[in-house]
Amino acid sequence: MEKKPQKLSDLPIGSRLLYRAKDDWRTATIARFGNEKAVLTVCSPTGRTYRLHRLLETEIVLDGKIPILKIEKQEDWRENFTNYDFRW
Repeated sequence: MEKKPQKLSDLPIGSRLLYRAKDDWRTATIARFGNEKAVLTVCSPTGRTYRLHRLLETEIVLDGKIPILKIEKQEDWRENFTNYDFRW
C-alpha cells in the first residue's frame, strides 16, 4: 500500500473513499464539510444510507489512486470489501 499521508479535508466534496465498518470495508462519499468535521454518506446492507462524522484532520492513505480512511491495524481492504450500492 502506497503511503502518502493526507487529510480528509484535502479531498473535494463528492469524493469516494473506502471506510472500515465493523464487519467489512465499504465505500463512502464526502457529503459536506463543517467547521471541524466532514460528513460521509455510507451505503448499508439493508439498502439504506447512513451518515458518519469524521474530523477534518482524519488521515487518509492512498492505495494507488484509491483514498482510504486510515485505521490502526494493517489490513488489506480487498479481502473483505463489500459493494452494497451497485449504481457506483
